[in-house]
Amino acid sequence: MSSGSERPRESVAIPAAFRSRLHWLRGAVAGAVAAAVMAAAIGLGDLSVLRDAIAGLYLQAGNLVAGVLVHVLHGALFGVVFAVVLSDPTLSRVSNSLAKTVVAGVVYGLVLAVVGAGVVMPMWLDAVGNEAGPSIPNLSVPLLLWHLVFGVVLGAAYAGLAAEESA
Repeated sequence: MSSGSERPRESVAIPAAFRSRLHWLRGAVAGAVAAAVMAAAIGLGDLSVLRDAIAGLYLQAGNLVAGVLVHVLHGALFGVVFAVVLSDPTLSRVSNSLAKTVVAGVVYGLVLAVVGAGVVMPMWLDAVGNEAGPSIPNLSVPLLLWHLVFGVVLGAAYAGLAAEESA
């Protein structure tokens, strides 16, 4: 039953760059690359983070390969979220510049450090019974630097893949 007071829906113009689902794939690839580079940086500093804490999220504590694979998978998933956020048409000015996309990646990486590694990860490790899990908040200079690396690589890779796609 129509009351006659219904207004027709207005359509929103979506920029061409965001009509394609390729930006999600670009986010996944950029996130996986960024997480792999970050894993290398973590490995140079403290292998136990990958081997015990990250692998421990999935009850694989002590398994370095599982830690690296889980980290790269998480990076790909967070890369998709990054792409989804940047797909907002109001943010199109951010994703059309390498410098702005890198800054967005850095901010995003630091938010992941504080929220993800600082709060969620210790809670998750506690929930799965990993007694070696860190306390909340789990923040340190190396943790912030590793996520800074993630953000720089994420932003640069995402922008680079976008440039290749439009070329």
